[in-house]
Amino acid sequence: MKKGKILIIDDNEDVLLALNLLLKSHVEQVKISTEPERIEHYITTFYPDVILLDMNFNRDAISGQEGFYWLEKIKRTDPDIVVVFITAYADMDKAIQAIKAGASDFIPKPWEKEKLLATIFSALELHNSRIEVKHLRQQISALATPSGSGKYEIIGDSKVMTDIFDTIEKLRGTDANILILGENGTGKDLIAREIHRKSLRSEEIFVALDLGSVSESLFESELFGYKKGAFTDAHHDKPGRLEVAAGGTLFMDEIGNLSLSMQMKLLTAIEKREIIPLGDNRPVPIDVRFISATNVNIREMVADKKFRQDLLYRINTIEIHVPPLRERGNDVLLLIDHFFNRFNRKYNKNLKGISREAKTKLQNYLWPGNVRELEHTMERAVILAEKSTLGVENFIFTPAASKKLREEFNLGKLEQAAVERAFRQAEGNISLAAELLGITRYALYRKLEKFGI
Repeated sequence: MKKGKILIIDDNEDVLLALNLLLKSHVEQVKISTEPERIEHYITTFYPDVILLDMNFNRDAISGQEGFYWLEKIKRTDPDIVVVFITAYADMDKAIQAIKAGASDFIPKPWEKEKLLATIFSALELHNSRIEVKHLRQQISALATPSGSGKYEIIGDSKVMTDIFDTIEKLRGTDANILILGENGTGKDLIAREIHRKSLRSEEIFVALDLGSVSESLFESELFGYKKGAFTDAHHDKPGRLEVAAGGTLFMDEIGNLSLSMQMKLLTAIEKREIIPLGDNRPVPIDVRFISATNVNIREMVADKKFRQDLLYRINTIEIHVPPLRERGNDVLLLIDHFFNRFNRKYNKNLKGISREAKTKLQNYLWPGNVRELEHTMERAVILAEKSTLGVENFIFTPAASKKLREEFNLGKLEQAAVERAFRQAEGNISLAAELLGITRYALYRKLEKFGI
């Protein structure tokens, strides 16, 4: 497959035609011009990988200063473009001066076909290497930015957790987009990282983005990136998370927080597999595996027209439901021991253990903040411990939290909410509302009367 775009700038039309004829069978595209003043235009519309640049544009000129002037312009516009000088007045001093100025090579006129092709292919390879290095630097920069996610293993052997592990194993050989659902603090980010670690992209980058913390005004620049000068504070090019995650995985947490306008922009990027950075008109192809997560009832949002159904289809080829800690049985005890041992080592406390009564208290607590709350509770207890063993006195919970959680899971209130929602969705149609609820019309009449609807 022919690859690479070559822009040739020379004042001699015969030279341009000869080079075009020679190169067009070896590279992807060739564009020729006698006007160096249009170089910047070609860079932003044709996007050349290599520019063959004449050193002298005035008859009888031999100094090459014009070539050096346009070389500087090119490097300022796009420093990754490879420039090769061509001239009829080749000598060693000019060659050395050209290399120092930023050109990659020097082609004399008349040229030898094989040497010229070798120079062009080397220039294309150099351009590819520059792009790869640039991309790696961007990835390193992204990885150096703390994401707030710990790199801890997933602890649990309950049935609900082993089912999740089985699903992750089944996903090993796929690039399917995943939607992870679960309450705050359940470890959705750890599940996402585990999916990436066991995927075909495990050797590539994992980029996490908390959409809940991204304002609508910053959404495009954060996700798609921007070019220098795109807005007042854009002092340099910045790649978006989608570009940085190229070849790897993008984890979009709290996707339910996206506004409808942002959802549309994200949907377009996923469908077209390309983005356009702010301030640019060149589409950038993206090769990214998407993993999304949310703690909201996203299907209820779709029903309420707060979340686009077509976007939901795109991001949830596979759904994984991460259970709250209160539904994980003895996993609580495993996590208690895990966090106790970790923080005991971290703070050099040399504590001997946790009393049976304290473990019973911890196991009976509903953990509205889930694993994250348990982790913070254990850390606080270890830090403040005054005895060699943690007892019930080391764990103090706010009654309001558990009371609120019990109220949220009151069956009567949940049933009433479901009936009211089905009745609204059906716009008062009893038969349709009953069908939505999976009950008979007679049963629905009774519930309407019971709840005074």
